Amino acid sequence: MKLLALLPLSLLLGGAATGSPPAPPPGPRIVVLGTAQDGGFPHVACEHPLCAAARRDPSLARRVASLGVDFPASGRTFLVDATPDLPAQIQAVHAFRPHPDGKVDRAPFDGVFLTHAHIGHYLGLAWFGLESLNTNAMPVWASPRMAEYLRTNGPWSQLVRLKNVELREIRPGAPVDLGEGVSVTAFPVPHRDEYSDTMAFVIRGPKTAVLYVPDTDGWGTWTRPLPRFVEEEKVDVALLDATFYSPDELPDRDVTKIRHPLVTDSMELLGPQVKAGTLRVFFTHLNHSNPALDPAGAARKAIEAKGFRVLADGEEIGL
Repeated sequence: MKLLALLPLSLLLGGAATGSPPAPPPGPRIVVLGTAQDGGFPHVACEHPLCAAARRDPSLARRVASLGVDFPASGRTFLVDATPDLPAQIQAVHAFRPHPDGKVDRAPFDGVFLTHAHIGHYLGLAWFGLESLNTNAMPVWASPRMAEYLRTNGPWSQLVRLKNVELREIRPGAPVDLGEGVSVTAFPVPHRDEYSDTMAFVIRGPKTAVLYVPDTDGWGTWTRPLPRFVEEEKVDVALLDATFYSPDELPDRDVTKIRHPLVTDSMELLGPQVKAGTLRVFFTHLNHSNPALDPAGAARKAIEAKGFRVLADGEEIGL
């Protein structure tokens, strides 16, 4: 087992030899495993200037939106959304989670939470199957409708039949206790629900509550307005759908029919709470056309000037 990544820094530097007590491991945290829209960034088959720049400079590339909920003290990690980039995301998790040395890690997570059935959020389940990791009863939490879709449609039904995954239905508003003071609560949100409904998650820790909404229709379609939701659910940090910055990003498609909230609308809606210091907002799930992907661009500067942030792959948020 590789435990090096979990050893306290004082021990790695010889603190134990000098008699100083080892530092305790950090508390539960969220590790950002990806921040791009379902097609990735650079986007598949894309020669948009932003995609071209990311191909020239791989440091600009982003993996598809996903989170790890990590428990350094116990070496446990839960995945939020299984993306097409899952192999690279597992490799990133191996930097901090114990794993077998010299062989395949057939249990790379302690469980998976799924938001919905769009390609960037569940296709990674295929890597748990017989042809790849061949996991054993990996817990997968999903809404009842999402679970039924996986149970009754191939190839996902094979994962269930061969017991590569163990489906667990998550009910809206009912927290799933992960231990160590952390829970995950699902809330239904409006979106294009061709195969399943869509969930947002509130991940509550001992000190911080994080709202994760990678995909939703515009905020005006929410029955409980977003500012009130944030206040009533006592959210400290919001990680929000930022697929598009403005409505004119895709000249060959009508963005209004794709129905994501615009970054500019989100900033206007939550500006008072961000300015008051009661809420931190990070944008994720960025489409390849989103000018906020350019770290030196005007859109990024406008976002940061208003007190908002664009989430980065690898970023950590303490719970």
